[in-house]
Amino acid sequence: MEDIQVSRQLAAETVRVRKKPSYFVKNHPFYLMLVPAVLYFLIFRYIPLAGSVIAFKDYNIFKGIIASDWVGLQWFQQLFTFPKFVRLLQNTLLIGFYQIIFSFPAPIVLAILMNELRMMKLKRVVQTIVYLPHFLSWTIVAGLVYMLLSVQTGLVNTVYVNLTGNEPINFLQNADYVRTVIVTSGMWKEVGWGTIIFLAALTGISPSLYEASTIDGAGRWKQFVHITLPGLLPAITVMLLLKLGHVMDLGFEQIYPFLNPLTSEKADVFDTYTYRAGVVGGQYSFTTAVGLFKSVVGFALLLVSNKASKLTTGEGLF
Repeated sequence: MEDIQVSRQLAAETVRVRKKPSYFVKNHPFYLMLVPAVLYFLIFRYIPLAGSVIAFKDYNIFKGIIASDWVGLQWFQQLFTFPKFVRLLQNTLLIGFYQIIFSFPAPIVLAILMNELRMMKLKRVVQTIVYLPHFLSWTIVAGLVYMLLSVQTGLVNTVYVNLTGNEPINFLQNADYVRTVIVTSGMWKEVGWGTIIFLAALTGISPSLYEASTIDGAGRWKQFVHITLPGLLPAITVMLLLKLGHVMDLGFEQIYPFLNPLTSEKADVFDTYTYRAGVVGGQYSFTTAVGLFKSVVGFALLLVSNKASKLTTGEGLF
């Protein structure tokens, strides 16, 4: 009888094991939460890639993509022999690398400084103040910059004239200052938003490490060098690699408000040129070739920087 009861219990447990829901069924709410993100990338990122074929065609909006005639690498040849190609490439790379050199470290420094604040109310106020510019459009940011740098009523020129007695500087009509204005305004707009990732990375560092280092006699600087910085290194590496991959994508809306005939020599980039040639001029195939060229350059920079990062720090995207 005991053997029969044991066998029945084993059979019941086997049935319960078989009826155990699968991993997908058990976690289906999390998969449902992924659906909007997956649809977004499918609709706005992957499906439009099929349209890149017009970079190799003489695209005609009346014939459509399929019926348009193939021209091979004609548009790429035209791009590389374009008289303004070198200037556009130079401006794009310089502004992109200026953003990496000056704008990329700013959120890291701000996150470290905010992490040192012990008054939580003050910390929340500072966070709110530095986050707010991210939600402003570039049109509003450009308007604020124009108000600050105006020759007649701008705060910057007013202070400069009162302190030095010199004539005001026309920052917005001078090609020597336009890159500085673009990079600085972009840093002011996005520095607070960028701190979110690095603050999250800082919260992942165990407080016991700081307590142990304090007992060993380490000061704030040694704690930063040996605990904080290594803890931030993975996040810094990933964000830097992503930034390098998008070094050619400066954003039309950021550059265009500061573009005029006097500043175009040092501020005209691929994004602003493709707007004039593609949207205004209707050269869809040529501007698609420009966009494809930008993507290839960004992808190559990402591969090279990821390989260098893996060799030096051991961290990388893949």
